[in-house]
Amino acid sequence: MRAFITGGGGFAGAWLCKFLAECGDEVFAPTQDEMDVTDLSAVRTKLSMIGPEVVYHLAAFTHVGQSWDKPDEVFRINSVGTLNMLEAARSLPTPPRVIIISSAEVYGKVLPSEIPISEDVPMRPLTPYAVSKVACEYIAIQANLGYGLDVVRIRPFNHIGPGQSPDFAVSALAKRIVEAQRSQTRSIAVGNLTPRRDFTDVRDVVSAYRSIALDGEAGDVYNVCSGKDMSIGDLVNRLVELSGADIEISVDPKLQRPADTPILRGDLTKVNKATQWEPHISLDETLLSVIDYWRVQSKQI
Repeated sequence: MRAFITGGGGFAGAWLCKFLAECGDEVFAPTQDEMDVTDLSAVRTKLSMIGPEVVYHLAAFTHVGQSWDKPDEVFRINSVGTLNMLEAARSLPTPPRVIIISSAEVYGKVLPSEIPISEDVPMRPLTPYAVSKVACEYIAIQANLGYGLDVVRIRPFNHIGPGQSPDFAVSALAKRIVEAQRSQTRSIAVGNLTPRRDFTDVRDVVSAYRSIALDGEAGDVYNVCSGKDMSIGDLVNRLVELSGADIEISVDPKLQRPADTPILRGDLTKVNKATQWEPHISLDETLLSVIDYWRVQSKQI
């Protein structure tokens, strides 16, 4: 399969490139310098050169916390970037299937009765990032209904693994625990420990993307998740246990966001029925791989 990936240099994008290549796909992943998704002309030129069978659109402003400070940039990259990708795709002589990577953040303020979260739960976004992803989804829906473009939306829940930026909670926590061990620091500060999140290894997530690209229904949307949730507090404690560190955790209000979605736990029934996909990597295995990644990185400093 001839695959075109935007955001291939990012965390999930890099793992997706690797996985697709291992599956025997022909992979094209231009860097941001080679193609800016906010430049429609550049996107059209690149797509017409490649002529892909499937486009995985991952390029995005992904940091939820920073979206409060840069809402205009979030919308420009996420929403306009998605519009440009779909416009470019439908202009090709043979339009490709386009996989739009949305986010479980679109669910936002979920009611207790709506847990686990199925794809039918209404979108009630709480953050500028989530609103930009809602816009992406409606742009995709319009492209499918209005133009007949083969578009599939995916809502990944929290995905974690080695190589993730320390701008994200699990990677940041593992990095700080490793650094605390190395410097013999006895405590680290953290933000809000109460939110509960559904964590899936990024290597499982990218395999879901390909499965959906192959077997997902045009115009439809699929959760990619583990179906389990854990509080950030419990996750921090598990990271400390797995690392063998002797440190204490303290909550710093300055590290908390203006608003946090209380709980996100997905329902993977729909994606499993359509593709037979389910995650296989345990949370402990993932957390250990993240700790090991930062131990290697610390030795290179």
